Amino acid sequence: MTAIAAPLDPIETASRDELAALQLERMRWSLAHAYANVPHYAATFDAHGVRPDDLRDLSDLAKFPFVTKAAYRDNYPFGLCAVPRERLARIHASSGTTGKPTVVAYTKRDVDTWADVVARSIRAAGGRPGDLVHVSYGYGLFTGGLGAHYGAERLGCTVIPMSGGQTEKQVQLIADFAPRVIMVTPSYMLALLDEMERQGIDPASSSLEIGIFGAEPWTQEMRVRLEARAGIDAVDIYGLSEVIGPGVAQECVETKDGLHVWEDHFYPEIVDPEMGAVLPDGERGELVLTSLTKEAMPVVRYRTRDLTRLLPGTARTMRRIEKITGRCDDMLIVRGVNVFPTQIEELILRDARLAPQYQIKLSREGNLDSMTVVVEPGIGVGEPGDAPAILRDRIKNLVGVTTAIEVVPPGTIPQSQGKAQHVFDARKPA
Repeated sequence: MTAIAAPLDPIETASRDELAALQLERMRWSLAHAYANVPHYAATFDAHGVRPDDLRDLSDLAKFPFVTKAAYRDNYPFGLCAVPRERLARIHASSGTTGKPTVVAYTKRDVDTWADVVARSIRAAGGRPGDLVHVSYGYGLFTGGLGAHYGAERLGCTVIPMSGGQTEKQVQLIADFAPRVIMVTPSYMLALLDEMERQGIDPASSSLEIGIFGAEPWTQEMRVRLEARAGIDAVDIYGLSEVIGPGVAQECVETKDGLHVWEDHFYPEIVDPEMGAVLPDGERGELVLTSLTKEAMPVVRYRTRDLTRLLPGTARTMRRIEKITGRCDDMLIVRGVNVFPTQIEELILRDARLAPQYQIKLSREGNLDSMTVVVEPGIGVGEPGDAPAILRDRIKNLVGVTTAIEVVPPGTIPQSQGKAQHVFDARKPA
């Protein structure tokens, strides 16, 4: 099924010239705001010999230094704030690798902007005022739940703030309340579909028509599997806490051809992951984002680590990013071969005899890396036959690494209630 597109806001169909003029005006403000109020930006701009006034056109942004997640760690908790703490209306945080979370803060205006871009995203996905929206993203410090919640309310929807977990209750409420839209990670949607079938419910018979999936990379093969199994339109939403949360970019239901970046609020660049040079539209590299309207914590050239490319707009004037299926820091190197988990997922999903849940286990025997892919048989399949051998051969031929395949009984691999953990790397020091 494909939902019908809604009328667009004028900015979504503005000419590229009109959009560029707005971006330049807002970017000048954002750079000046960051430089004047955030010591980190003042110091890094000065070290690179640039000032906000050096931005004369959009291409001049390349002169300015990047900001990375390390800056959030070094300035924990509020060192990157550009407004007094008393002006903060909301604080969110994502998990950190050093024991301290990555803190992000919002003024009241930032919260309003966030609600606006998520509302725009839900509408682009096919949601409409009056829809019941079941939110299974986690609430709390994680930006997913409240970001989806405020956006759905801003659009005029009725929100079911379920959060993650309580899978049986989730299925009960979907059956009883009959929501049209669900916002959830794709991995947890699989758990919900499994639970529906365990309860004797055909997922395709449910009230759900639209699934807005984000918070983790997922493949086109996953879309095909979800749409066929659940009878929905499966569309992608993109965001990250450091930039605002969900709602930075959204796939449009009428095209499903990549995610339109809401360029009136977020300016995208693609850079070479190693050298940092800006790449032309159409070339694959690392996504870098600059906020144009954020007050509390402006972001100047944030390196997302997400790999994609910029493409012309289709359903909207604003440019698209190709569906993100990998990250610079997710890449595994196994016996000299670059491996992305989503490559393995794509090959698993080619065979209906295998369930979408999987794990990649890495170990080191002597000086040699060892890789095992753990899979389950598909629901109702019984024995998967030669599917494991075919998967092993496909990984060898298409990814370029030799791996063992371990088939475990259904339900052995833990069902994710949030972002799925697929990789367990025992090669890394504790």
